[in-house]
Amino acid sequence: MHPELLKLEKTLSPSILTKVNDAVLDKYQVELWLKRDDLLHPIISGNKWRKLKYSLNHALNSGAHTLISMGGAYSNHLHALAYTGKLLGLKTIGLIRGEPAATLTPSLLDMQAWGMELRFVSRSDYRLLRQYKQWDALPDLTAGQYWLPEGGAQTLALQGVAELVQEIDISYDTLCVACGTGATLAGLVNAVPDNVSLLGFAALKNAGFLMADVNALLARPRANWAINLDYHFGGFAKTNAELLAFMADFEARTQIPLEPVYTAKMLYGVYDLIQKQMFQPKQRIIALHTGGLQGKRPIKR
Repeated sequence: MHPELLKLEKTLSPSILTKVNDAVLDKYQVELWLKRDDLLHPIISGNKWRKLKYSLNHALNSGAHTLISMGGAYSNHLHALAYTGKLLGLKTIGLIRGEPAATLTPSLLDMQAWGMELRFVSRSDYRLLRQYKQWDALPDLTAGQYWLPEGGAQTLALQGVAELVQEIDISYDTLCVACGTGATLAGLVNAVPDNVSLLGFAALKNAGFLMADVNALLARPRANWAINLDYHFGGFAKTNAELLAFMADFEARTQIPLEPVYTAKMLYGVYDLIQKQMFQPKQRIIALHTGGLQGKRPIKR
């Protein structure tokens, strides 16, 4: 591991397991635990750090001086990348989906403040960027530039996600995670024991394509995973009163902060499936809190 990354990793806090206690879980005799990756760091939290770790190591050891990646105006990935780049002394460039609005989102303002150069691209050009999966695949890269695909979703990202599984020291039946690009889910599928089921919850609308994307990242075909497409609440970074009420109630009962882009949608889905008796009594579920609490700031409704 590169010395600068080791130095950064030593500043991170432990990701603990927290048992959720409430009447709904008791009624259906299901255990729910949260893997608290939100506690790793205020900004480089959750799966953002996990997915970036080994890609950044490769970039630093390759002599890269500039990191280029892509994302939307609310991207947790770009938000974490901009901050990490600043800490590591690397230039960062973000290719942002869509035309610039009159007022930048809080996420984009942070990225600018941390030195990221924002380049807005049309939605059609953005879709074309998704074909470039490897660190050197983006056309016209120059020496010292390093490409990270959307969400950091490349093979190296899976190594960091696998370390998360190694930290879980209790037995469990199902592991749940929110899905944006599917890279975190793929890393978990690669790493969990054969007797564990994986359930992803798509945070965006019309996300059936994620099945193929996850399959493409797997080390070997596995049949112990699925992606639920029913809890996107209208699309990526969109929400409604029902989701916000669930989030507020959960936070009040557990004192665990959520954000509405990923983790709240996943947990809403988990609770809904529990009440629909999709989980058997006595099952133990672990849900991954992927951090990204900057997503609590104003988003689309």
